[in-house]
Amino acid sequence: MFTFLKAQAASIIASVADWLITVSLVQLTGTTPALVSLASVEGAVSGGIINFIIIRSWVFNEGRKKKHVQVMRYVLVWTGSALLNASGMYLVTYFTTIDVKISKILVSVLVGVSYNYFLQKRFVFK
Repeated sequence: MFTFLKAQAASIIASVADWLITVSLVQLTGTTPALVSLASVEGAVSGGIINFIIIRSWVFNEGRKKKHVQVMRYVLVWTGSALLNASGMYLVTYFTTIDVKISKILVSVLVGVSYNYFLQKRFVFK
C-alpha cells in the first residue's frame, strides 16, 4: 500500500507539470478538440519524463537495474497512457461542457489509477 501511495505522490507531481503545460498551451492555441488533444500530449511528455525519474528512484527503488530496458518499457506504457489521456480529453471536450482544466484532472486521475500504476508495477519495474 505504501508503494501505491508513493506512486500516487509521484504522479501528482508529474500531473501538475502535465496540467500546467496542457492548460498553458490551450490558452495559447485554442480550445478546439484537436488542439486540446495535442496540448494534452505535450503535457503528457513532460509529465512522463518527470514521473519516470521519480518512480524509478523513489517509488520502486529500481536504480540498480538496467535503465535502457526500463525506459523502453516505460515508453510503451507511457504511449498508451498518452493515447488514453488525449482520447479522453477529446471525448470530454467534444461531448460535454466541462471546463478543460477540470476535465484534464478527471481524465488524468482515471488513467493514472486504472492504467499507469498497475503497468508500471507489473511490467516496467518488475
